[in-house]
Amino acid sequence: MNDEILLIDKPAGMSSFGVVARVRRKLSEKAGYVEVKDKDGVVREKRKKVKVGHTGTLDPFATGLLLILTGKETKRANEFLKLDKEYVATIRLGATSTTGDIEGEIKPFVSSDQSSRFSEPAASRPVVTGETCFDRSPLVAKSSEQACRLSPVKTVTCPSISQVEEVVQSFIGEIEQTVPQYSAVKINGQRAYKLAREGRQVEMPRRRIQIYEIEILRYEWPELTIRCKVSSGTYIRTLGEDIGNKLGVGGYLTALRRTEVGEYRVDNAMTLEEYLSHP
Repeated sequence: MNDEILLIDKPAGMSSFGVVARVRRKLSEKAGYVEVKDKDGVVREKRKKVKVGHTGTLDPFATGLLLILTGKETKRANEFLKLDKEYVATIRLGATSTTGDIEGEIKPFVSSDQSSRFSEPAASRPVVTGETCFDRSPLVAKSSEQACRLSPVKTVTCPSISQVEEVVQSFIGEIEQTVPQYSAVKINGQRAYKLAREGRQVEMPRRRIQIYEIEILRYEWPELTIRCKVSSGTYIRTLGEDIGNKLGVGGYLTALRRTEVGEYRVDNAMTLEEYLSHP
């Protein structure tokens, strides 16, 4: 019971630490009590300590596979941290976020010649692509023309599916990423997100990471959904921002789901509610 690898499908709106705390509480209740003599010499009953940890943080807004290690398995945490991962992410194009996701301050993106990655000037590009909306499923029949016409984002040009495919494919391979300011990385001994919340500007480190696969699952302006398989240490928030910036329209994540860690898949995971209600 205390030396396990638990596969939990993390719900949205909860931190990874919050999941660990709930699992620890349940295991502690199962483990029972032990008598402990305090400094004052009085013997008291205390719950047995149970070691519990996770193998890679998911942001609170994100869902999906969280590997929880218990007991002696916690010693293998670094081994699991290095595993490749797979995600499904939805990027909202045409706007930016201070955190790279829905939890930050959202601002409309105003295009300029400098921000566009296309060869022709922004003014000469059509406002509507007229191409069929791209979708791997048969659920969407709208055209990009209709989506652009109905979109509240009027300050940028809607990229065509061919332009989106070109940009997305350009990220496959070994690339360099800038660690986001709102991250748990330590800068001079302090968490980066804490410095960011204090309004302090710091130079964030850059990392070499590997993008093995990116597949466009759905594109209906202004939303782009992708599936990506990446190396450990990859920030999907940064990937979403970089795709939006390279398209010249900006972008941020509205949804993120981790579907795979190494050989472990979310299809085999329990929801947190199922785990907590299980005897």
